[in-house]
Amino acid sequence: MLIEIFFSARLKISAFFPRPLSASLFKGTLTPMEIYKDPAFEMACEQFRIVADHLNIDDSLRQRILMPKRAMTVTLPIHKDDGSTQVFQGYRVQHHLALGPTKGGTRFHPNVSLGEVAALSMWMSWKCALAGLPYGGAKGGVTLDPASLSSRELEAVSRRYMQEMIPFVGARTDIMGPDMGTGEQVMAWFMDTYSVHMGYAVPEIVTGKPVSIGGTIGRREATGRGVAYLIERAFDTLRMRGDQSTAVVQGFGNVGSVTADWLAHHDGVKIIGIGDAFVSLHNPKGIDILAALDHIRRRGSLTGFPGGDPISPEQLLTLKCDVLIPAALERVITAEIAPRLQCRILAEGANGPTTPDADQILFQRWEEIFVIPDILCNAGGVIVSYFEWVQDLQNFFWSETEVTDRLFRILEGAFIGMLKRARAQKIPHRIAAMSIGVERVVAAKASRGLFP
Repeated sequence: MLIEIFFSARLKISAFFPRPLSASLFKGTLTPMEIYKDPAFEMACEQFRIVADHLNIDDSLRQRILMPKRAMTVTLPIHKDDGSTQVFQGYRVQHHLALGPTKGGTRFHPNVSLGEVAALSMWMSWKCALAGLPYGGAKGGVTLDPASLSSRELEAVSRRYMQEMIPFVGARTDIMGPDMGTGEQVMAWFMDTYSVHMGYAVPEIVTGKPVSIGGTIGRREATGRGVAYLIERAFDTLRMRGDQSTAVVQGFGNVGSVTADWLAHHDGVKIIGIGDAFVSLHNPKGIDILAALDHIRRRGSLTGFPGGDPISPEQLLTLKCDVLIPAALERVITAEIAPRLQCRILAEGANGPTTPDADQILFQRWEEIFVIPDILCNAGGVIVSYFEWVQDLQNFFWSETEVTDRLFRILEGAFIGMLKRARAQKIPHRIAAMSIGVERVVAAKASRGLFP
């Protein structure tokens, strides 16, 4: 019954793209575009404008809802192994604290900028609100290539970054987590630096840390498992079978590899394409995911893996398949790529992989392509991070079964909520999901009021 009702809806596509980015968002002498100038932030603002227009949010409220509450830039000098000094630039943006402390990862990547971090913090706000978590969004990062640093140098950058952030973060203010280029070890250094400053162990200051110091079982796999679960729910909705389906994974890091492994070995999905930052591979007969994971453990990347034929990144995204999973960087599905997509389900494991121009095309192809938008699709990571924070605060830890069961329950509620909103209002999935998140933030800010 659900699928018949769902596909009986007809989307009002033109209503979502009536004009360029609204100037009413940016009143004042110094506009946000000057402060956060970055394509990702412009994209996040345009997505918000579309939803704000749909929800008829008053122009006087838009800038308050859109603009980050706090943004920090810090300079991070460290001693290199050769005795020289190198300076890195670090950032942290806290989008809003209306629902509780902010929550968000910290990425180490050469392209990190204040604007990108601001965009990611905004998406995290809508994501947390959609999932019903008591958080606002945050994000942080350092502009560097972690592969170019020794372990000692990486530790020095990590500890210096946390030291500079201590005045602005806390278990009730802003909780950090891992992201691209960071992981359990970096989170352990963060926790230790903060704890040394406080004089006692504060495991709740970060999530995604090792289980031995207060991390939760299942955190590393959480985002990928969440993506896989939502793909399974899309299969159910579309009356598809996993063991008769094919998938392509763009971005074979933590999220993409866990998703591919789950789909292949739990659902019988044939993975016909995978790719990382160095190479993209295609094998119509199916790729051995365990062999690919073993190759990465030994070599550090997919380069040289014999399980598929090399193709270009664009070819990988446009392969004919049932499920396409972009799980790397933002803005990879552009207006040039979107018309050429040959998937039935687009599961956005990455943050912001689809540009607004591409969305216009996908909205028109809504009967062909079932989109699981990023703020829902990759929410598993922050949901289990929330579980980790709760367990640390209580000093009471759950089993992996409990963690996974609670994760799937929250994702199920958000998925059903998105589908109901989409079919009731005849709107695309992204607009439906973002509308729910934005509405909850608006309601929280309205209830708390504006300080005189």
